[in-house]
Amino acid sequence: MALLACFAVFDLIVGVSNDAVNFLNSSIGSRVVSRRFIMIIASLGLLAGVTFSSGMMEVARKGIFHPQFFTMPELLFIFLAVMLTDIILLDLFNTFGLPTSTTVSIVFELLGAAVAISILKILRTHGETATLAEYINTSKAMIITFGILLSVVVSFALGAIVQFLSRLLFTFEYKKTIKKYGAMWGGVAMASITYFILIKGAKGSAIISPDTAEWLKENALLIYVVVFPVSGVILQFLLWMKVNIFKPIILIGTFALAMSFAANDLVNFIGVPMAGYHAYKAASASQNPLGITMDALGQEVPTETYLLLLAGLIMVFTLWLSRKARTVTETELSLGQQDEVEEKFESSFVSRFIVRMTRNGFDVVKQLIPRPAKSWLNGRLDISHYPVETDEEKRPRFDLLRASVNMMVASTVISYATSHTLPLSTTYVTFMVAMGTSFADRAWGRESAVYRITGVLTVVGGWFMTAVMAFTISAVFATVIHYAKGYGVIALVVLGAIILWKNHHRHAERARSYEMEKVFNLKKVKDLSETVYITFEQMGYLIREIRTSLDATMEALFEQNEVLLKREKDNTKKVQRWANIIIANIFKSMRLEQKEAMHVSYMYGQAARRLQKLVDGHRDIVMRAYLHVSNHHKGLLAVQEKELRQVMEILNEILLRGELVICGKQKERVEEIAELDNKLRALAEELHHQQLRRIRDDSSKTRLSILFYSIVGNSMNLSKQNLKLLEIFRESFRGIKGPADFDMD
Repeated sequence: MALLACFAVFDLIVGVSNDAVNFLNSSIGSRVVSRRFIMIIASLGLLAGVTFSSGMMEVARKGIFHPQFFTMPELLFIFLAVMLTDIILLDLFNTFGLPTSTTVSIVFELLGAAVAISILKILRTHGETATLAEYINTSKAMIITFGILLSVVVSFALGAIVQFLSRLLFTFEYKKTIKKYGAMWGGVAMASITYFILIKGAKGSAIISPDTAEWLKENALLIYVVVFPVSGVILQFLLWMKVNIFKPIILIGTFALAMSFAANDLVNFIGVPMAGYHAYKAASASQNPLGITMDALGQEVPTETYLLLLAGLIMVFTLWLSRKARTVTETELSLGQQDEVEEKFESSFVSRFIVRMTRNGFDVVKQLIPRPAKSWLNGRLDISHYPVETDEEKRPRFDLLRASVNMMVASTVISYATSHTLPLSTTYVTFMVAMGTSFADRAWGRESAVYRITGVLTVVGGWFMTAVMAFTISAVFATVIHYAKGYGVIALVVLGAIILWKNHHRHAERARSYEMEKVFNLKKVKDLSETVYITFEQMGYLIREIRTSLDATMEALFEQNEVLLKREKDNTKKVQRWANIIIANIFKSMRLEQKEAMHVSYMYGQAARRLQKLVDGHRDIVMRAYLHVSNHHKGLLAVQEKELRQVMEILNEILLRGELVICGKQKERVEEIAELDNKLRALAEELHHQQLRRIRDDSSKTRLSILFYSIVGNSMNLSKQNLKLLEIFRESFRGIKGPADFDMD
């Protein structure tokens, strides 16, 4: 029981870290107010929402299995396995910034552990495995699963439809049209949120009496009819006061969504420990505590309000302090961002196929729409009218209209499910609504669609993996605890602690990489000379990363270390992202040049090409080394290793000097670096003749020869691009006043 209590706290922490994106996405993405104020509103919503969770706790007690067939120890085996699995699984997804469903995880963990314990119990009593259906509430599990899957389609469709209609009404210049339709639209939004949160949600409340809840239910339509005009009048008054009415709608929606999140998802975090607590109380009150069946859990058991409020406080503290919550939020915001950004995901065959089929489908639809209607639609959905904030630090990911639609649709769907005590996945709903609205808003354009769809497929694929992993791991853990008892629990707790510790370090490393990318991405570009200076400094950082990676790659190649080569192969993606960001900064500088009527050398624009060739050469060396070792080909000859060490020693010196010069840490001595380049080329020519002899006497096989030549050739290419960047560096400050840190003499 003590372990279950501890697990409840940890599960609240990892669960809120994953699900905070559900109610913070729209308000933070639209920058409706300061982040601090948004967090205060969300915190109040969480505290209010936990009191609506009492009815949902029944799912953990009897929603997945029939408790009357289990004894108290058997239920505790199930509950311990479920909580351990849930903490490990959610923390893993948080580490990689992927939002997953806490509802799906808890449902399939309960299912996996219950099935495992049921089978073991049947085998122990020599029963028939066909009786497994008596232990498991299969019908309820199927309804829950079907409801969750259906929510994915419904949420995306509703989000897209409502956003499309709202955009037709307001267009991207909503500040002009809001005066005409804003009050009426806002009245619908406010009435919908009020109806589903305060009316439907009251059904499971621990603080609203049954009589009051029944009265609200009977007069729901009347309340809706009253709230709609009252809200409309208030919002119209705010419009006359020149207040953007989308802001109060988003803030109230944030409160409502946080409230419905707490009401719907709190069961996922403390429902199992609460069930264990009630099982313990029921067993302690009997004369045979270890043998009595848990029929008491099949009845309705009220949940202590003070425990709900305590859970709410833990959720609030986690919301404010969790770094992983920000990582998960960033993933969803990047997939729905209106502007073109550095994409987090690569394209895939499936995403390209979906984009191609969607484009073909829209082409067919366009032919069926009359030209006047098509012209009117294009005018209402003209994305060129989307207001662009020049200061990237203040630029929202999407506008207030889309944020308000996200809030209205998501809170409506989630609250409706909550009122029916159906454990709907808030993650699925909010994520798919956000993706539906971004799709309708043309945020997935020709330049970003394949990457965004890959991201969505990755997240959705993770949801299916959640179900499989939750079922499997929970079943294994329950089996271990059943046979090993306390020793098994201790071993699993230690294993879980090790996994959490490793995930913590992995997330810290990813966070450092992300922070470096944010440093690279110039938010404010105002002064040309400073921008050019910073851009070159960033090039120096990139050269340093390439130099370090090449050293590690070559050592791993010499040692035939596939693990280290795999790590460097993955690192090439980060190097490419950094290069893309620097290239984007170069273009920003070139745009700024026209505004300041100053001129940098025309060669400055060629830095983009040189950087890309530098990255290509680095990636080619790493990929060839990795493929050679991973395919288990024969290692390099001792003489080849010795020769390549000579090549890498010279190249390392060339890159190091180039890095120091470009970063302004060393005076420019391009001539000395050019001499090293000549030395490298002379060495390459000498090695060519020696390699020819090895090819002729068949001591170096074809694959070894290809690898050898590619490394030497790419090394010369890297040296050449480094020199070219130094030339561009020298020329770039001739048209502008260079920073004092750069000594060009």
